[in-house]
Amino acid sequence: MKFILTDTDPQSKARAGIVKTDHGDIETPIFMPVGTAGSVKAVHQRELTYDVKAQIILGNTYHLYLRPGLDVLEKAGGLHKFNGWSKPILTDSGGYQVFSLAGTRKITEEGVVFKSHIDGSKHVFSPEGVMDIQRTIGADIIMAFDECTPYPCEFGYARNSMEMTHRWLKRCIARFDQTEGKYGYSQTLFPIVQGSVFKDLRKQSAEFIASCEREGNAIGGLSVGEPAEMMYEMTDMVTDILPKDKPRYLMGVGTPANILEGIALGVDMFDCVMPTRNARNGMLFTSEGIINIRNEKWKDDFSPIDTGINSYVSSFYSKAYLRHLTIAKEILAAQIASIHNLAFYLWLVGQAREKIKSGEFSAWKDQMVKKVSTRL
Repeated sequence: MKFILTDTDPQSKARAGIVKTDHGDIETPIFMPVGTAGSVKAVHQRELTYDVKAQIILGNTYHLYLRPGLDVLEKAGGLHKFNGWSKPILTDSGGYQVFSLAGTRKITEEGVVFKSHIDGSKHVFSPEGVMDIQRTIGADIIMAFDECTPYPCEFGYARNSMEMTHRWLKRCIARFDQTEGKYGYSQTLFPIVQGSVFKDLRKQSAEFIASCEREGNAIGGLSVGEPAEMMYEMTDMVTDILPKDKPRYLMGVGTPANILEGIALGVDMFDCVMPTRNARNGMLFTSEGIINIRNEKWKDDFSPIDTGINSYVSSFYSKAYLRHLTIAKEILAAQIASIHNLAFYLWLVGQAREKIKSGEFSAWKDQMVKKVSTRL
């Protein structure tokens, strides 16, 4: 994997670049739709390509390991062949999911023993094992196995967790560098900065992650309930430390406003379940603001969902029709809303990229943050 930094914004830390992988180029800043179990919920691969215009999607190691399982994925030739997605894929390490299973997992230096949420069976995730699993899944970018601390948490817990994440990272790197991809293309490993909301821990973690000299770096453990300003403060500090010639990925973020602020702080890559999860509940993100499509006010609004973005569903279907489908609990409602929200997120980062290239990003960002946060 290579990263080419092409443009920087004179008034902020925003930048535009290209991540080059064996499955194609990714133009940054980029948003990555989340396909937890090998599928972006309610969206076909064709729609992801042509309507959403996604350049890279996510898979989840924990969920794919449990179902369909590594045997099926390996027989298929990896996740790309299994789900038919020909562009880049990133897999997270499963750490966040495992640590979310608070009552049914045990953390030791060796790794984590956990019970499957599907059938209660017992499993072990270790740094080495998670590298092997992600080799079998076959994503272009794979994440180190880390512990994601909850918010709030005490300083002592955050420090111990960060130090263990760093020790695990050394093991991840050793295993990754000893093994090769299984399907004839290269993979790259991103380490993850932790440290909760403590400045000195974030600084220490960012310096350690930078010293590992991998091809890209991630910032984890944010967007877990802390105030947005705290998330921005930590991100700002970390991006000052992480190398400028490597892509930076802010994990699990976020709202459209969060993404715009993250771009201004020098982040290149984002992912979040919000556009699809909120879509299924009737919340639409548009170029003019936020719509709750269940509200009575849209009952006889026959205007398109959003003519401001270049998406088929957004300009073809009316707000009134989508409201009807949503109230009637028709499956098509979730499909239309999910495709629209994802298309909006990809449009938004595409606009940010254009504004960075033209030198107009900062003024545009300040206007857009207000607009995309407005409830219509």
